[in-house]
Amino acid sequence: MTTDHSAQVSVLGLGAMGSALAAALVKAGYTTTVWNRSPGKADDLVAQGAQAAATAGDAVRAGQLVIACLLDHASVHEVLDPLSPELAGRTLINVTTTTPAQSRETAAWAARAGVAYLDGGIMAVPHMIGQPGASVLYSGSADVFRQYEPLLDLWGTSTYFGEDAGLAALHDLALLAGMYVMFAGFLHGAAMVAPAGVTAGEFAAMAAPWLTAMTGAFQGFAAVIDGGDYTVAGQQSLAFSDLGDLLAASSDQGISTEVVDMVQRLIRRQVDAGRGAEGFARIIESIRQPG
Repeated sequence: MTTDHSAQVSVLGLGAMGSALAAALVKAGYTTTVWNRSPGKADDLVAQGAQAAATAGDAVRAGQLVIACLLDHASVHEVLDPLSPELAGRTLINVTTTTPAQSRETAAWAARAGVAYLDGGIMAVPHMIGQPGASVLYSGSADVFRQYEPLLDLWGTSTYFGEDAGLAALHDLALLAGMYVMFAGFLHGAAMVAPAGVTAGEFAAMAAPWLTAMTGAFQGFAAVIDGGDYTVAGQQSLAFSDLGDLLAASSDQGISTEVVDMVQRLIRRQVDAGRGAEGFARIIESIRQPG
C-alpha cells in the first residue's frame, strides 16, 4: 500500500503524546496544522515544519483529517462541540484515553454531526511513537481505518477491532490494568527489600528477567480459562498459592500489604467456596463475580 501524503492533517492537543504524534506526521511529509489550548507548545513543531493555528476552529478548518489527543473525554467535547459545523464532512480520529462507553458516546455524537469517526488507544509512551514496540488500537469506521492506515502506521503497529467504537478503549484499558498491577507488584517488592539495604535499582535488575520469564505463563492460563476446566493437571493449586507468608514477611518489613492483600482476597474467595484444589487461574472467577 502506497502512502498518500496529500492529506491535510490537524492535531488538537500538544501534550507529550500529541506532540509526538504530530512530529511523526511532519517528519513523514504530511502538511500538519497543530493547536494547543496553552500557547508555546507548538513552537518546536513549527520549527520542524508544522503550521500553528491560533484557535481550535482554525485548526479544524485547515485539515481534512483531525486528530484529537486531549486530556480526557470532557475536554474532547469542550473543544469539539462548538466546532461540529466545521467538522461536518471531515474525519476525526480521537486517541484521547476514554472508557468504552465514552468512546461510543463520542462516536454517536460524531455520527449526528456528519463526522467520520475512528477511536484509538495508544499502547506506548511518547518517546516510543514511530519506534519498534509502539502500537495503537483502533475501532469505529472501517473506511477511515483503511483510508488512513499508512498514516496511522507511522505511530506504531495499527490493530483494528471492528465497527464498535468502544472496543479499542476496552482493549487499551484492559492491557493497562495488567501493566499497572504488575508495576504495583514490582514497587511492593522494592519496598519489601529496601529495609535490608537493597536499592530499587538492584531489585529491578533481579525483577525484570524474572517477571519477563513469568509472562510465559499467560498462554497456559488463557488455555485453562478458555477451556473452563480449572482442574487440569499441572496447575499450581489455589491452596498452595496462599500468600500468607508473603503478607507476614511484608508486615515484618514494616510496609503496607495492600497490593498483596488484593490478590489474597481473590484466592481466599475461591478457597472458601471449596475450590482450593483447583488451579490459580480460577481467581478470574472472583474477578468476574465481585464478592
